[in-house]
Amino acid sequence: MTPPASSPAARDVTFYRWEDMPREKVSDMLDRRLITGDRMMLAHVYLKKGCVVPKHSHENEQLTYIIEGALRFWIGEDQKKEVVVSAGEVLHIPSNVPHKAEALEDTLDVDIFSPPREDWLKKTDAYLRR
Repeated sequence: MTPPASSPAARDVTFYRWEDMPREKVSDMLDRRLITGDRMMLAHVYLKKGCVVPKHSHENEQLTYIIEGALRFWIGEDQKKEVVVSAGEVLHIPSNVPHKAEALEDTLDVDIFSPPREDWLKKTDAYLRR
């Protein structure tokens, strides 16, 4: 029996291979690859040692999973909370929580955002492009 066209089983699925995805050079210190669905975004973020992601916040809930390397985060408006996230570790950042990060070594991080980051898709993320 074929499911009706409106059923979830009938929707198209998409297969991705990271090495086939375009790699965007955001700055001299940061590159990324993006995969976006309807309600979430998955990103490979490549940071060179010393790369600083300035303090910012966004409506998007964020999970940061470090594959290689390490990032130091400063959390909150006053940036008093510090946490180092290393390979194999995950940091959850709720919506609208200010945060800043620095790559302690060359780092590959997987970021998951819900909803997708419109500023990244439209390339209006000036805080990263300095």
